[in-house]
Amino acid sequence: MIPTRGEPGGFGALGHVPCSVVPNANNDSLTPQPTSELSQAQRLAVSELLRVSPVADDLARRFQQAGFTLALVGGSVRDALLGRLGNDLDFTTDARPEDVLKIVRPWADAVWDVGIAFGTVGCRKKSSGGNAAVQDYQIEITTYRSEAYDRTSRKPEVSYGDSIEQDLVRRDFTVNAMAVALPEKEFIDPHNGLEDLAARVLRTPGTPEESFSDDPLRMMRAARFAAQLDFEVAPEVVAAMTEMADRLDIVSAERVRDEFNKLVLSAHPRKGLRLLVDTGLAARVLPELPALRLERDEHHRHKDVYEHTLTVLEQAIDLEEEGPDLVLRLAALLHDIGKPKTRRFEKDGRVSFHHHEVVGAKMTKFRMMKLKYSNELVKDVARLVELHLRFHGYGTGEWTDSAVRRYVRDAGPLLGRLHKLTRSDCTTRNKRKATALSRAYDGLEERIARLQEQEELDAIRPDLDGNEIMEILGMPPGPQVGKAYKHLLELRLEHGPMERDAAVAALKQWWAQQPQG
Repeated sequence: MIPTRGEPGGFGALGHVPCSVVPNANNDSLTPQPTSELSQAQRLAVSELLRVSPVADDLARRFQQAGFTLALVGGSVRDALLGRLGNDLDFTTDARPEDVLKIVRPWADAVWDVGIAFGTVGCRKKSSGGNAAVQDYQIEITTYRSEAYDRTSRKPEVSYGDSIEQDLVRRDFTVNAMAVALPEKEFIDPHNGLEDLAARVLRTPGTPEESFSDDPLRMMRAARFAAQLDFEVAPEVVAAMTEMADRLDIVSAERVRDEFNKLVLSAHPRKGLRLLVDTGLAARVLPELPALRLERDEHHRHKDVYEHTLTVLEQAIDLEEEGPDLVLRLAALLHDIGKPKTRRFEKDGRVSFHHHEVVGAKMTKFRMMKLKYSNELVKDVARLVELHLRFHGYGTGEWTDSAVRRYVRDAGPLLGRLHKLTRSDCTTRNKRKATALSRAYDGLEERIARLQEQEELDAIRPDLDGNEIMEILGMPPGPQVGKAYKHLLELRLEHGPMERDAAVAALKQWWAQQPQG
């Protein structure tokens, strides 16, 4: 049995507790269940802790020998209880950062101190754990601390604490405010995190108003954890998020972006995105998303663009083949953000959104740049938004080889993602229409595959390169070479590969038609 620190009834416990937790029949959630025996959740935690004990206990003993304490904390304890503890381990200690460095440098395989200003030291350690395979652990050790924002600062002020209880009360949510003191493995849960874990609910250790005032980014984390863990957010927490949404403005764009990415890459992003929209946080992070909730009336019927967008995101996720894809998910989320600006009510009662893909691509660039995304990511997501209607623009007739080549050329390395985005964008309830669109896109992919095999479409380029153009036309490097190259590329796209003699003749014919000097 794992011992527990705390007053009776005040703490949850991995030892003997009146209400324990066990996974449900699907093993995907936790359900409260009275028991006097070691619960399944306790077994999971014990198993996980035993797995990491060779490295965790070794490290804890070194801290003890130096006169300090060490405890596994936060998400690591939560994940141990859920049976999903990975090799990224979070610890807390009463040792100051400079003392932590002295302890871990002789022990770890690598040490980094980029977070030392916030009391955090990182390190990497390989451990075999007896007969087990060698494990590579990424470890963060943070000094007991208390941090808070003032009303204007974008960076928290850090001060160190003297007790683990003082450290846990500053944690974001009760399910992340549990610890296991090492090496004795004493479970510490002063805020009933175990009970909230069993109920699958997110609460704050203190009042949510105090918590969000200390660190407004925690409001984003509430949405992120709801999406990652499929938990509900307590009503008082939702109310505080709604009331204090404007406090998020003092947090740097980079930190907001990183939290938003974690939400989007989670297992249930729709849940977190809804919470952001409903509390008003989305209006401060991604205002284009709540703007999709266009008013509708009985005379002008069109799809609910907001709900359509969330469905497209989920359908895109279903098509992922190699894990979460941030580019694809952001493109799915942003693909229709140009619709509010381009909406027009036609005389026949229809609603049109002409060129919303072009407008949306520009809006995507603007918003992603405001959130400090990399230039490459901005370029890729905006390109997918711009191209997401291209398939429909060609109509329902048979595509020419030229159209297929241009489609592949314009998509470039994003072609696979464009396939997924285009398929995901079909949310019609008309089964016949949905089937027809799916078959049409099947046909397009088959055409692309055949042409790729015949013409190497993945690397479409003219039949003559720049050096050959200069040699044939007897010209030095300059703008005219680029124009000639572009002309030959258009011929390649329109007619497919050409024999060298035909390409040379086409080049000379083009040159003869150009104004010389």
